[in-house]
Amino acid sequence: MEFKKKFKIFRSAGWTNPRKQILLKSLLFNKLTLDSLPNTMTRMICIKPKALSVIFLLVVAGCATTAPDTLKKSQTPSAATPTIAVVVTSETPSALITPSTPAESETSVDQTTASVSKKDSADIWNRLRSGFAMKALDSPQVEREIQWFVNNPEYMQRMMERARLYLYYITDEVEKRGMPMEIALLPAIESAYKPHAYSRARAVGLWQFMPATGRLYGLHANWWYDGRRDVEASTKAALDYLEKLYNDFDGDWHLALAAYNAGEGKVGRMIEYNRRKGKSTDYQYLKLKRETLNYVPKLMAMASIVADPDKYGVKLANIPNAPYFTRVETGYQVDLGVVAKLVDLPIDDLHNINPGYTRWATDPKGPHYLLVPIDKKDALVAGLSNLPENERIQWLHHSVKRGETISEISRRYGLNIEAVRTANNLRSNLLRTGQDLMIPYSARSMTPPVVHAAYREPSARIAASGEPIIHRVRNGETITSIARRYNVLVRQVLNWNLIEADDVLRLGQKLKIWVRGGPTA
Repeated sequence: MEFKKKFKIFRSAGWTNPRKQILLKSLLFNKLTLDSLPNTMTRMICIKPKALSVIFLLVVAGCATTAPDTLKKSQTPSAATPTIAVVVTSETPSALITPSTPAESETSVDQTTASVSKKDSADIWNRLRSGFAMKALDSPQVEREIQWFVNNPEYMQRMMERARLYLYYITDEVEKRGMPMEIALLPAIESAYKPHAYSRARAVGLWQFMPATGRLYGLHANWWYDGRRDVEASTKAALDYLEKLYNDFDGDWHLALAAYNAGEGKVGRMIEYNRRKGKSTDYQYLKLKRETLNYVPKLMAMASIVADPDKYGVKLANIPNAPYFTRVETGYQVDLGVVAKLVDLPIDDLHNINPGYTRWATDPKGPHYLLVPIDKKDALVAGLSNLPENERIQWLHHSVKRGETISEISRRYGLNIEAVRTANNLRSNLLRTGQDLMIPYSARSMTPPVVHAAYREPSARIAASGEPIIHRVRNGETITSIARRYNVLVRQVLNWNLIEADDVLRLGQKLKIWVRGGPTA
């Protein structure tokens, strides 16, 4: 069969992409032997099934018309005879078809086998290593950052314990997009895998999204829910953003990461500035703030440690290459405390994988789903199917007293006015004495969980000896949330600090908390 006729068949199968046509030519001219065909197929990730079947038939036909002696020779190439290695990757702008020695071909085959078996790795670290693909960063700062991590083993251990909850999911999402696996380690630099992380610049969550950027990438936020904290939603949005930056900066991951930290406009202006001055436009030569200049070296340092922990004397936490959580559709608003009881799970553990919900209940308008440890899925599905409607949300009754306002009542229970009005179908803020109000107790603020005993702050250890903890009021905290955090009564906190229930707490205000004993309240 003539080459033109063969090529016409492939065009009819949809093979018009120039990258694929290069591969076709090598196949059609019989540059690939039957022995190399299976290896080639494993690399043709984006080949359509229809076209793949046509290729197979034509290559077999080509080989069948080859003289027996020629075929025999082609199946046993000598060491001096080069073979053709076809390498197609998601980051390569065009397929590279280059001569290579048999030894080089074996290396290429090994890499393919490794990529195919990534999900079969015993632990998550092996899977990450097999996907590291970023070019090395020529900067002495990388070594300095490595030393900092090595010299702070407790920090590393705490961070890896937190990563245990999220790393498999993030790794899976990164792999699906064909991105370098170093990206899965980026939350280590952004938030140390803290789902409740909040920066001075108002960036929040594992990926530290700013409000405006979050909205741009579909992460909506309201009183009940913040998509920037949602593990699944924020991960997908962050990878969308990083892919966009990678394309904007012509396939340079270092520049894309710098833009993720400092903003694409800032990095673009510095590139143009260096270009006008005749300077290098590589990341490490740009005039950027110190935080951004250290940002990429930190990621590359973390990747270096994961790549060879023995070299640096670091022991990585044992994190299995298996999902920790799964999604369960609830179909309606539900109290997280109720869910925690249904699946016999501490509320803090449930909130750690559902940090997007800022209240003790899911958003009444959705999303109507929860993430739960994978071994708790069946229990939750069964529990929700048998849960009466009146038990999905926890309520309190409040009888309006003379002189009380809706603002005071909302503040007393740690709610906003709109939550109280919605729960009671109120058209205005006017109340009458004796009026019964339904208080959605599930709508109270969800504060970050108490630090576990192994990592308890020094102040908590002092409390065991009878001394008070000095608590500084943080943004969004209420008397109720502070009392719940330390497992004490609201009236105790009020009496210990000589304040009233309707007093407004000031940011930074110091409160004394006795977790054991303390003054009689």
